[in-house]
Amino acid sequence: MSILIQNGTLICPEGPVKADLRVEGDKIAQIGPSLPTGGCRVIDASGKLIFPGFIDTHTHLEMNKGKPNETADGWASGTLAALAGGTTTVLDFAEPERGASLASALETWHGRADGVASCHYGFHMTVKDWSPDIRAELADMERAGITSYKIYFAYDNLRVSDGTALEVVRAVGERGGIVGCHCENGDLVTAGIEAQKAAGNLGPSAHPLSRPAVVEAEAVGRWLAIGELAGYPVNIVHLSTGRGLDAVRAARARGQKLYVETCPQYLLLDDGKYQLPGFEGAKFVLSPPLRGREDVEALWAGLEAGEIDTIGTDHCSFHFKGVKELGREDFSKIPNGIPGVEHRPILLYTAGVAAGRISAHRMMKLLSEQPARLFGMYPRKGALAVGSDADIVIFDPDDTGCITAAAQYQAVDYTPYEGFETRGRVETVLLSGEAAVEDGRVVKTGRGRFVRRGPSQFWR
Repeated sequence: MSILIQNGTLICPEGPVKADLRVEGDKIAQIGPSLPTGGCRVIDASGKLIFPGFIDTHTHLEMNKGKPNETADGWASGTLAALAGGTTTVLDFAEPERGASLASALETWHGRADGVASCHYGFHMTVKDWSPDIRAELADMERAGITSYKIYFAYDNLRVSDGTALEVVRAVGERGGIVGCHCENGDLVTAGIEAQKAAGNLGPSAHPLSRPAVVEAEAVGRWLAIGELAGYPVNIVHLSTGRGLDAVRAARARGQKLYVETCPQYLLLDDGKYQLPGFEGAKFVLSPPLRGREDVEALWAGLEAGEIDTIGTDHCSFHFKGVKELGREDFSKIPNGIPGVEHRPILLYTAGVAAGRISAHRMMKLLSEQPARLFGMYPRKGALAVGSDADIVIFDPDDTGCITAAAQYQAVDYTPYEGFETRGRVETVLLSGEAAVEDGRVVKTGRGRFVRRGPSQFWR
């Protein structure tokens, strides 16, 4: 049966449009005024906003599998939570073991996600090692639908040299893909951690002191220099500082093409969380860390000016009890990461759209269209357009609520947004043309499909 969404405001690529939308099978079949209702299930969306399904560009599900610090959310709970919040596609990071092939990681991640995920999904591929064999695998990855990669400048078990980074950007760029980078200077982080320990600072408050803003800004500048030298666009993941954004502006002023992701935590939380009593600050230990209010405001200014392209969550959910607590005596042993895949859209709507800082159309660009373009899914994903996939969010802008761990789908035992009062609600979600969320509750699970992606579609 067809589904007809009537009387809503469609957030289309060109802007908001008052029109009806008809779904046939798993595709959008028709958009227009006063569409006929015959043979359709009709959904009255009066007063509602209709978005293309949201895309989370940055998740870590089922990470550290089998280890004491395994993430709380695997593919079942993580994608269920994503779907409940209106995210219809997540892009997770497949990570090979050191010395192993890219294909081995792809097989492992498919084994975890296939038949389990409740929303659609794709994989970025992490590059830890670089060799002629790994380079030769890029063609195989492309055929398998993998066109985006990630490298790290931090973490001894993950980071690569600048020379390797240059080769990876060139090799991926030649194939029309894009490489993202975790921009923190690993040597400076190591030195910062040791300095805090030597000073006897072992609690969560030492975490941001060990990796201050300059550690990110230096790495952002270096990453952009590598991209400039390679001659291909690059992506910065989870940007957290105004100084990093200054480096972005300078590069763009020179004519460099590049893309920037930030996360809700850097827009809504600040480093005051590390001063909470007892061990509560451990709930907010992630990397890069939360920053000062001046950085929060700088990122909002960048968002409002169109200088930030995507918003992912970096969802990496560790239980507080028994897992974050592994670092009670040493802050450097606190597993780095916070949950967020469920709440990203409502947070951005509340703090951005309802607060008058961005429009609903800009929210759509950040959460749907631009992620789809950058990661090779547009216009199949990320657009309300005839022929696009029927991944659709019906959003009630007038609802109010409050985020609590007790009410969340995420399996982790806390939320960093506990007590946050919200505006709006994800009311209905269509996943491939089927109602998977109704009246704010998930009604269909396990229907996610792997999304094969093509070349990046660069803009600017």
